Amino acid sequence: MKDREKEKVMDTGRHAKEEKRPTRRSSSKEQKIKELEEKLKDKTTEAQANYDKFLRACAEFENFKKRLEKEKKDLVRFSNEELVKELLSVIDNLERALDRKGDTENVKDLRDGVNLTLQQLLKTLNKFGLEQVSALGERFDPNKHEAIAIEESQEHDEGVVVNEIQKAYFFKDRLLRPALVSVSGQKKPAK
Repeated sequence: MKDREKEKVMDTGRHAKEEKRPTRRSSSKEQKIKELEEKLKDKTTEAQANYDKFLRACAEFENFKKRLEKEKKDLVRFSNEELVKELLSVIDNLERALDRKGDTENVKDLRDGVNLTLQQLLKTLNKFGLEQVSALGERFDPNKHEAIAIEESQEHDEGVVVNEIQKAYFFKDRLLRPALVSVSGQKKPAK
């Protein structure tokens, strides 16, 4: 009987040990699951951060493509700007020739010819985007006028363009050259 009792006690001990072992194993498994869940959470956060970086990079690339396309269009659009700018002095000389006063018939014919040439040149340049803008009577605007003199005027308010020495030119909505103008100054009181 002693042997049976010993076996019983041993069996009871084994059962107790076996019951404890699964507890260690289950706590070890729970610990491992927690670690894996923590790693999964970290990797999910990292993946989300990488995805956000990817989206930003894609948006930046799209913006770069749009900016590059706009610069390319502007390059094509304004490629003749230097040519047009050089021709402005020709226009100025033709306008000066038309401003000369003369009495004889030959001068009138010359004047008419120069006027036709000027109109044709302006029309041609206008097709390519040149626009001549008169400043007479406008309020002085430093963005498109360059004042070289101030004139007293009883007829105009202060800051109004009263004389235009050279006209302003725009090339496809961009100021190519400001107008050289005289601006009305303060009115002197009438005596």
